[in-house]
Amino acid sequence: MFGGLAAASVNSPHLRKSGSRAVVSDFGDEVGNGVEEGFLQTEANGVKSAGQPMSTVAIMPSPVLLWRFKVLLFLVWGFVCCKVGWDSVMRMSADLRDLFLYEAFLYYNPLLLVTMMVWLWGVNLWVFTQANVNYAKIFDLDQDPLTHREIWKCATWMTIVVPTSMTAYLYLYSHGEVSLAASQPVLLYIAVAMILIFPFDIFYLSSRYYLLRTLWRIILPLQAISFSDFFLADILTSMAKVFSDLERSVCRMVHRQVATIAWFEADSVCGSHSIAIPLVLVLPYLFRLFQCLRQYKDTREKTTLLNALKYSTSVPVIFLSALKYHVLPDRWTNFYRPLWLLSSVLNSSYSFYWDVTRDWDLSCFTRIFKFSRPHMCSYLLYGRKWVYVWVIGSNLILRCTWTYKLSAHLRHNYLTVFTIAALEMLRRFQWAFFRVENEWNKMTSKSNIQLTEKDVANEETKLLVSDNHNV
Repeated sequence: MFGGLAAASVNSPHLRKSGSRAVVSDFGDEVGNGVEEGFLQTEANGVKSAGQPMSTVAIMPSPVLLWRFKVLLFLVWGFVCCKVGWDSVMRMSADLRDLFLYEAFLYYNPLLLVTMMVWLWGVNLWVFTQANVNYAKIFDLDQDPLTHREIWKCATWMTIVVPTSMTAYLYLYSHGEVSLAASQPVLLYIAVAMILIFPFDIFYLSSRYYLLRTLWRIILPLQAISFSDFFLADILTSMAKVFSDLERSVCRMVHRQVATIAWFEADSVCGSHSIAIPLVLVLPYLFRLFQCLRQYKDTREKTTLLNALKYSTSVPVIFLSALKYHVLPDRWTNFYRPLWLLSSVLNSSYSFYWDVTRDWDLSCFTRIFKFSRPHMCSYLLYGRKWVYVWVIGSNLILRCTWTYKLSAHLRHNYLTVFTIAALEMLRRFQWAFFRVENEWNKMTSKSNIQLTEKDVANEETKLLVSDNHNV
């Protein structure tokens, strides 16, 4: 009847109230709450004329446009951080530049590596979702776990905050504001700790509580070990260098050595010869070792003892390396260094063997990359032999270089150690695909067996009832 009303579709989302759900009719049409009744009333009463607009519609930019704008802002921010950081470093004298970069790198490289691990974990969850792997059931999560998009959102904020703090640190120090520069890493570490333990229902409280609870179960394995317990503990072994650098950073913050040269003395309490370095490096492996012993106590499976032996082989690598600073040079070269090399080879070989034969199931082509919908990643990875060649070969190489980051006497090559630590994150990232898939296959096979046994029991019951009826 009226031109303005006739042009509006019943299915238009602008006709619904904010927050109301659409109602689906028998004909498949979505009808807003009270929309049709409103039309009838308006037509009957003649309240609105044809030339009068029905409602004011808010114009929102498209999601693609918003995404492009965010990417542009991110690139501009990255360019500004790089430019300010580079100019700040160039203002320093050549003899001070390397020492200062080493210190700045120490404070921020642990958080950069953690940020990288969060990004990679988001990719893991994305692949699990595409492959219909129920990771919430595998890790015993709640009904509404964090998705890969939420993980990437956290990683995005970490990617912004950590380099911004590092840029401010470089800028303030190069311009003579030493006290303000020293406060930057301290404030960042305090903020991270506060976000983790914040008791209010913001910043994904249930997920933070789950993480802290799992960490507590790893530190004190007084209960039965779940899959999430030893999965996270395995990830922590790949982050041993991160925890060691965190300990060095917190030590210098506590002793007020940030943005000073007091810590350059190797034998100082926060120096590179401190006994705390190997002690922190070995902790993740001891946690995993105690978990294996607890599993043996609960299950009496001998494979758990063999797994415990694997983690015990990392202890000589760590402590033999630390002995370099506490024995005579000749003694180190002729006796302890060959022992360190031998223990490194043993640890790398044993760990590689366990990855391929125990943690992974490579008896058939992996299904983890078989997505429910057509995708380029699935086309490139699913059923391809080169995936297995790459995974096994890269795992072997990175297992061999892995011991480099566990060796305290090689810490002065900080860029090399950072690169190897980042590569270890990538190795653990690809390890997670096959480890989770192996666990998912075990769970599905058990459920299928249980369903089969239940069907057999039901058939036997039916036969007994039939026989009784015939009698």
